[in-house]
Amino acid sequence: MSLKKTYAKDKGSCKVAFELPDAAAEGASSVYLVGDFNNWNESATPMKKSKDGIWAAVISLQCGREYYFRYLIDGLRWENDWNADKYVKSPYSDAENSVVIV
Repeated sequence: MSLKKTYAKDKGSCKVAFELPDAAAEGASSVYLVGDFNNWNESATPMKKSKDGIWAAVISLQCGREYYFRYLIDGLRWENDWNADKYVKSPYSDAENSVVIV
């Protein structure tokens, strides 16, 4: 699992590929990418599962910021990105949010 970043030539935006391996979402029928970039909307950014079992979504983000996010599996279980740029404590529970820096 990794965050793959592709910066625009003008460095104003960055396409980030978020990936969650099947081992982290074993048996899942749905995975959503949820974060401050989509107002923590639990259904705004569905991820697609590839033939090799990796759940993926690509979004464009404004550069010069940090974005908090997590993965929502089957609408019930939250998972962090194992290779996030860093982690921060969530203000809503005894958990951490993943962070991507672009």
